[in-house]
Amino acid sequence: MLQKVHELSKNFKGEVLVVDDSTMMLSLARRILESKFTVTTASSGEECLEYVKTHKPNLILLDVYMKGISGFDVLHQLKANPQTASIPVIFLTSDDHNETEIRGLHDGATDFISKPFIPGILIQRVQNTIELSFLQENLQREVDRQAGKFKRLTQQIMLALSGTVDAKDHYTRGHSFRVAKYSKEIARRLGRNEQDQDDIYSMGLLHDIGKIGVAGNIIRKDSRLTDEEYADIKEHTLTGFNILKNIPEIPGLAIGARWHHEHYDGTGYPDGLKGSQIPEEARIIAIADAYDAMTSKRAYSAIRPQKEVRAEIERCRGTHFDPAITDIFLQMIDEDKDYKMNEAGWNEQEN
Repeated sequence: MLQKVHELSKNFKGEVLVVDDSTMMLSLARRILESKFTVTTASSGEECLEYVKTHKPNLILLDVYMKGISGFDVLHQLKANPQTASIPVIFLTSDDHNETEIRGLHDGATDFISKPFIPGILIQRVQNTIELSFLQENLQREVDRQAGKFKRLTQQIMLALSGTVDAKDHYTRGHSFRVAKYSKEIARRLGRNEQDQDDIYSMGLLHDIGKIGVAGNIIRKDSRLTDEEYADIKEHTLTGFNILKNIPEIPGLAIGARWHHEHYDGTGYPDGLKGSQIPEEARIIAIADAYDAMTSKRAYSAIRPQKEVRAEIERCRGTHFDPAITDIFLQMIDEDKDYKMNEAGWNEQEN
């Protein structure tokens, strides 16, 4: 990948914008550079700033001291604008004071070229700067593309894993996906950023991953569990935590797996955490998980009426569930006028 981008950069003929209030310097720069680059000129800082509103040159050669606004002022405005901040700027100056160079580099200039120009030095520095900028931009684009592929692959793997868990009991197929979707929407309504929303979606997908270690006959049992069987079921929180805790790509992925059965009043498991001791992500997944259990067809129960589910969620406000998160979820229920937030409704959407 690196070699491919490097070869492209070698064959790239970029545009150089030369900014100087000296007609002679503009003419000289054009004569030196035009055999290798597309050259555009501007005779003032104001003209430069106007030009970059509609064009994006690959490099700006900018005189430091000009009539009107100075090169430093132009540089500040270029770097302050997201549309032009990435354009490399080389200062042109006849000033041999170190302070000028230090200030320019500090403010974001890429390099300095002394006037009068030495043709070979001017061409080589322009060539090197354009190639480096091209290389950086294309490498970043390729990195972003590969990161996108990795993210999609990761999501597909997590969907497959969650589907594997849900498939242990055909009554719970789609459960983890719905919990993830509800959790992400709650996070959005809480004002969490897109990355946090994506993270909690991933946590929701894998919150039951520990059930891989629970016997299928216990998961599928349609009668009351024995104390021993219930103890086995409860172990899925710790099993899931141990499976996920060492995945560095998504820090915190194991949070939902371990603590989604904690109760706000401290009566849950596995650690008996209470209130804000329970990570917010787990508090969100807990209510999404409980809601989906009530609104899905199970071996021992049908999909419960919306009014009944709402009443149960409200009843558990402050005991099982975080009050603030409960209020948000109740709002989601109230907005669901046609009661689509249930297993049958999701199946209709998929079909």
